[in-house]
Amino acid sequence: MALGPTQRVFSAAKRLLNSLIANGETRLRLAVVELEEERSRLLVLLLLAGASLLLLLLGVATLVALVVVLFWDTYRLAAIGGSALVLIMASFTLAVIALRQAKQHTLLKETLNQLAADRALLEAKNEPDQRPR
Repeated sequence: MALGPTQRVFSAAKRLLNSLIANGETRLRLAVVELEEERSRLLVLLLLAGASLLLLLLGVATLVALVVVLFWDTYRLAAIGGSALVLIMASFTLAVIALRQAKQHTLLKETLNQLAADRALLEAKNEPDQRPR
């Protein structure tokens, strides 16, 4: 039994809608996977950074105590002030580096790339053929 023109249009529209839904579902699944990976990466990064900062704090405190004890009799105030200045300058330097790193985003990068590729394909299909005949 042959389909009439109206039924063929509805059938084509239904196939198109199913295709769009499947494509959207695929992109959504990719976004979810990327978000889960980013969450895991950030958790590990935070734990490592916390442990690293704790050990660094202990090491710096020990070093500052050593410098102050070495210069206690002669230049105690200069040793304390110099140590504080070095620590403050190092903290500002690290803060600037952290701000630069924070401005670089990678969240959902692959999902955005896939959506851009999909849009480019759709735009290429919608443009009429520009070749000379």
